[in-house]
Amino acid sequence: MELYVYGTGCGAGELAREALDPARIAAFVEASPARETFLGRPVISIEALAARTVDLLIVTSKDAPAFPLPPEKVLYLKNHMALRDRNASYDAARSALGDAFVDRLQRQEALVRAPLWDEGLFDAPGDWVRLKTLEAICRRLEPVPGAMAELGVFRGEFAAAMNALQPERTLYLFDTFEGFDPNEAAPEGLAAAHENASADAVLQRLPRAEKAIVRAGLFPETAAGLEAETFALVSLDADLEESTLAGLRWFASRMEPGGYLLLHDWNHPGLPGVRRALERYEAERGRRLPAVPLCDITGTLIIPF
Repeated sequence: MELYVYGTGCGAGELAREALDPARIAAFVEASPARETFLGRPVISIEALAARTVDLLIVTSKDAPAFPLPPEKVLYLKNHMALRDRNASYDAARSALGDAFVDRLQRQEALVRAPLWDEGLFDAPGDWVRLKTLEAICRRLEPVPGAMAELGVFRGEFAAAMNALQPERTLYLFDTFEGFDPNEAAPEGLAAAHENASADAVLQRLPRAEKAIVRAGLFPETAAGLEAETFALVSLDADLEESTLAGLRWFASRMEPGGYLLLHDWNHPGLPGVRRALERYEAERGRRLPAVPLCDITGTLIIPF
């Protein structure tokens, strides 16, 4: 079976970890290939894909174009971008990935089917539950002082949503923009996907980039000089245990009453260090934090202050 995967980001890395040995993938596909290989497999363009025999194309990117393939040969893993099941058939996917994986995918797709309200302040084509929850939270932040921050910016999708929904607040962006701390082991696919992040590319996608302050490097060293700053909203998306723990220790004492800290990947089976970091932080404090889990893609935890 000729299997291809569209996308070379975190979704592709997670697919390779959980369900599909990269050796079975004929090639990864990108609209504009920025690398020659990913996870040891070649990366080709959509034009090159059109000249090949394709039994199944697995789409792992939120922003996917139309493909010159019969719909039954395309499996969308990011179906929530359209709030509907885009897959015409699961037969080829079951043969390639197994019943357990596809059954779990179908359960996930059924979580959300209707909008919270008709007119959104921010278009949410990716992780709909997470982004619409952010929109709801931002409606409660008007009387709350303080800045915003994201630790673990990657390509800036969530930072752009924060910036659009709170255009007058300062937004601090903490990231190495060069990958993970070499002292922390990251899954291979995750590490490879983060190699091509760019602070300039992130700023270009922000609607109010003049309100953003980039703090590039390893956290918490990059927070030097901000000890007196307070925060109304923090997205903690560091993926790994020690970085997440450092973020909890630094931000929690600087949160304004009425503010929120969003701990991304708390319920992500592939990133167990995030949950361990929270457990260690709670053990240090001697109590559990009040928190509300979301049913978004990777299990964000909302911590109110």
